[in-house]
Amino acid sequence: MTARVATVAFQGIAAVPVDVQAQFLNGQVNFHIVGLADKAISESKERVRAALYAIGLGLPGKRLIVNLSPADLPKEGSHYDLPIAMAILSALGVIPPDFLSRYVVMGELGLDGALQAVSGILPAAMSAVAQDMGIICPKGSGAEAAWAGDKLDILAPANLIQLINHVKGSQVLSRPAAHLSVLDQMLPDFSEIKGQEAAKRALEVAAAGGHHLLMVGPPGAGKSMLAQRLPSILPPLDAREMLDVSMIASLSGELKDGQITRRRPFRAPHHSASMPSLVGGGIKPKPGEMALAHHGVLFLDELPEFQPRVLEALRQPMEQGEALVARANYHVTYPARFQLVAAMNPCSRVALLPLSSASSERPCGT
Repeated sequence: MTARVATVAFQGIAAVPVDVQAQFLNGQVNFHIVGLADKAISESKERVRAALYAIGLGLPGKRLIVNLSPADLPKEGSHYDLPIAMAILSALGVIPPDFLSRYVVMGELGLDGALQAVSGILPAAMSAVAQDMGIICPKGSGAEAAWAGDKLDILAPANLIQLINHVKGSQVLSRPAAHLSVLDQMLPDFSEIKGQEAAKRALEVAAAGGHHLLMVGPPGAGKSMLAQRLPSILPPLDAREMLDVSMIASLSGELKDGQITRRRPFRAPHHSASMPSLVGGGIKPKPGEMALAHHGVLFLDELPEFQPRVLEALRQPMEQGEALVARANYHVTYPARFQLVAAMNPCSRVALLPLSSASSERPCGT
């Protein structure tokens, strides 16, 4: 008998359905995971075996095959632990197959059977809503999943025992509640600026029209302080924008306790940032600073100190509102509709030149 559990893999911010299949066969006792799994998934064999042992269950002396379908889709991350364990429990007859067919499952297992929070729960929950399914996730991620909608059936146990007891009817898991972030009142606010009337007027015009902004001034003039307070005068995120921003933050593991905010994001990468960190990508594709600043502000301090190729990479996202990352192993697109604010120190060499000559010079820092 083949047991099946639904989970997801991530391509950009899209959650792609993955079918986890488990089957016990006659033959040499072994535990194999197939289907283009990365190192974290291969190591889940030991976490799953230890977690099942911790709750009093042992694997039978048979050959166990776990297949992650579609087999040609690369899969990575520790969130496959729980779906693999659920598929094994279903194959053992502990959990009915018809119960698992109604849920998308995600979660990392501890050796004691506890469930650890994982990244990407919100996009997975949105995918579950699109498939008219519920979601099973760790307790630490339940509040994040609740933002996908009131009609979504959410099970957020703290460990495997709670989930099994819920299935058997001896324990009822309550639905987690969604929470807004309580940190907004502690963030920098535009009202804290004293003086700087011309600069404040420029920020107000930029905020009203969504214009990009370059501030030039000596060190200590307040450029960074002004830029940090720009999000406080931008209009709050609407419901659709909140979900877009939160899904990107979820994939990056930056949603704390599942709390999302209506304040627009503010990202300020260091001037030594590489192109993958700004645009996105890497060995394992992750959103870059441009995507994390989606619907918000991207602040580049010490602008001339950034690598030229990094600055040139800003052009396409600023024109099209998305960052396209094309590599040999993957091809993903991240939303990146941001407001660029940059700051730099004045260059006396350029400032002394006539305007017609200075316009052809590349700005430099001091």
